[in-house]
Order: sequence, then C-alpha cells, then structure tokens
Amino acid sequence: MKKGLTVAAVTLMSVSLVLSACGSKDDNNNKNAAANAGTTNTSTNEGTTNEGTTNEAPAAKDVTLSLRHTQIKETSKVRLKILQDVVAKTEQENSGLKFNLEGIDEVVNRDQKLKAEMAAGNPPDIFEVFGGADLNLYVKAGRMLDLTPIIEELGIKDKFASLDEFTIDGKVYGLPFGGYSEGVFYNKKMFAEFGLQVPKTFQELLAAADALKAKGKTPFALAAKDGWVNGMMWNTIMERHVGIDSFNKLLTGEAKWTDADFVAGFTDYATLVNNDYFTKGALGLPYAEQGAQFLKGDAAMVFTGSWDANRFTGDEAGDLKGNIGYFSFPSIDGGKGDQTSINASYSNGFGFSANLDADQVEAVKKFIANFFNEEIQKRTLLEDKVLPSMKLSDMSGVDPLISEVLTVMGSASSSWKAFDAIVQPSVGADVGVGLQELIGKVKKPEEVAAKIQASQDKANAQK
Repeated sequence: MKKGLTVAAVTLMSVSLVLSACGSKDDNNNKNAAANAGTTNTSTNEGTTNEGTTNEAPAAKDVTLSLRHTQIKETSKVRLKILQDVVAKTEQENSGLKFNLEGIDEVVNRDQKLKAEMAAGNPPDIFEVFGGADLNLYVKAGRMLDLTPIIEELGIKDKFASLDEFTIDGKVYGLPFGGYSEGVFYNKKMFAEFGLQVPKTFQELLAAADALKAKGKTPFALAAKDGWVNGMMWNTIMERHVGIDSFNKLLTGEAKWTDADFVAGFTDYATLVNNDYFTKGALGLPYAEQGAQFLKGDAAMVFTGSWDANRFTGDEAGDLKGNIGYFSFPSIDGGKGDQTSINASYSNGFGFSANLDADQVEAVKKFIANFFNEEIQKRTLLEDKVLPSMKLSDMSGVDPLISEVLTVMGSASSSWKAFDAIVQPSVGADVGVGLQELIGKVKKPEEVAAKIQASQDKANAQK
C-alpha cells in the first residue's frame, strides 16, 4: 500500500460535490495551460536591422513557483537535500526564477490540505501527489496540468519505468519520483540463531512466528496508530486470497467485500492479531516506532515498503547493518490470487497546477528536466535508497539490501498497485479503520467486511 492511507473524516462525496461545483470556472485556465505546455519558446535575441540600433537580450522575467513537499522528517533529510539541490540548480540557470518551498506532514497534505485546496481551486503550483484514485478525482475536476506535451518535448516520456498510475485517458498528469515494493524485512542474525528459514507458505510463516514467540521475541513489529500502516500486509494477504482484479470489481459491484474470499483475507489477518504476533499496544504507536522496534532487535520481522531501506542501511541499524534481508510475503494455500506476485508500483510523484500561466509552465519544464534525469535518479537510489522511477543504465554501487529488494521484485511473477490506488478514498479510509478494529479485537472479520461494503456501496453510488 502506498504510503499515506487516509483515515480522515472527509468523505469522497463532499469533496466530489465541491470539486464539481468549482471545476467549470477554471476550464479556460486549464485549456490555456495545456496549450502552453505544448509550446516551446522560439523567440531569438535578434534585434532590428535599423542602422545604429543595439541588440540586447530581453530582461529575464520574474517567475515564482510554490512547491510543496512532505520531506520534513529526520529520515527524509537526504531526499529533501536532493530536492533542494535541484531547485537551487534550476534557479541558478534561470535568472528571475524563484521557488518557494513549503514542507508539510504527508498525511495532513494528502488527507486534508490538498483536498481542501483542490476543492477551492487553489492548489500549490507544484505539489506531491499520489497516483491512482487521488489523482483521478483531481483530474476530473480539471485541477491538474496535462504533462503529456512537456515530457514528449523533453524526450523523457519513454524513460520512466511506469506512468500507469499518473495516466488518465491517455494523458499524463503527474510524474513519479520513485518506486516502491512492499514485503518482509527480516533480521538475518535472529533467523540464523533460531534456525529459521525464510517461509514460503503462510503455514510456514505461522510456524516461524510461533517459534519466535517461544523465544520471547515479537514476530512482527507494528505501529498501528496510522491506519495506512496496517493496510500494507493486509493488502498482500487479501491479494493472495482474491487476486488484484477483484479489487477493480468492487467498483462495479461484481465483487463485494462480504464475499467469502474477501472475508477469508480479513480472517487470516485477524489470525496474526489473535495469535499476538504483532507488537503489544500497537494502536498507540506512531509509524516511526515500527522500524525502531525492528532495529533494536525487539521484533524479528517488519512488513513495510522499500522506502524504509534507507533507515535499515544507515547508522541507526547498528549491529544489524548488513544483516537485514527481504522476502516477498508467502503463498496462501487455496488462494485465488497470484501467489508469487508483489505489491510494487510508482505511486508517489509531483503534480502541477492547471492554473499555471505561460511563463510558469516554461519554468516547470526547467524543473522537470533537472529533476527527472538519470543523474538525480541515481543519486536518489544510492543516497536515499529509493527505487528509481526511471530506467537507469548504471546500477553500480547499489547497497546489498537494495539489490536484494530489486532481486525479489525481479523474481516476482507479477506486480500490482496498492488497493488504495484502486478503491475510492472514502473506502480506503474505512479499510484503515476496520483493520484498527481487528487489531483492537473489537470487531470480527465479518463485521468489518460488512461495514466496508456499506462504504463501497455509497461510494459507487456517487459516480
């Protein structure tokens, strides 16, 4: 599941109504921005041929772009530095251009601030955005700049690993700045000490967890205060049971959360909870604590995304540095999904406002050219341990853990995007709440499934 699953109270219905009401007034801006995006500045510095005149280059235009990012945590310092370097380079190369950077918490940005700004029609000029369901809502309201002519002009359209989550009706409305995969990071030293092998089946995973518990270790580190965190492992368990296509069928009514296979997915997740394989008191713990427990050796495994590899290969890892491995979640007997697939995609990226004027669009081209290239992508991979969203010709110097992640991804039979890039945001929020109810042992799988189906019915009716 892509990082940032919402549990906010803002419903898709209310956002959709406001967006629809505001969308029409920006139509002209959208069309103008799209047209400008496809043009290049063909003017020259040639002066008149009148005798005695002096040819002078026109004065640089003052252009300002607001840029919102979510790299405010200690663990995001490297990523922020790379962004700042790109901004500084772009400003130095283009006299009169100024970026105003704003850092904000990612959950606040996704679930509250950006939604409100999109509803009002005044988003930042450049902003972090998730592909999939979030983006689709903003494109439908006419808020996103069509980047298709820009990336074609720059010659980078075919250099991305995948633009699927940012492509709607054949047009590209955002650019991913990194990829991810989700799976199990594990303590190789602990596994060796207790004679454990990487589990290949769900039953083997349960047996390994029981063995770890018997040694006084927590099988899985979990910090469940933020609902999206719980959705990661659950998403893969559910895919193993139903197959990713079933998530798409939820939107058409061909599948229901209350179907036997979906309930089985909730049941298997509840099994992990009821067997006490997760951290005690997980519901009160923030996300950062999850990795801390794993690195301290309190837990043998943690299911998370490859974005945490930076933390797991840094100084915080201590004695575990170089002793952390990665494997794909094991197969589930009788499941209808692809049992050797992996959740891997390119969901986190930059979007651009459709309100940009012609000069701002030209400045955006400069930013895109400086950010989305092999040099910056390689820096992101080596320094921040983020999987590149663009195809690299040089993979030298890659950390062994990252190499292991890439090997697991390459060995997967297929990959798929997270459920919250498929279902409506309001449904995704209720999934997060439902999983917290399972973790708190206050609801049974059937009850959680029924509640989420009610949310799905409501969301489907709002199309």
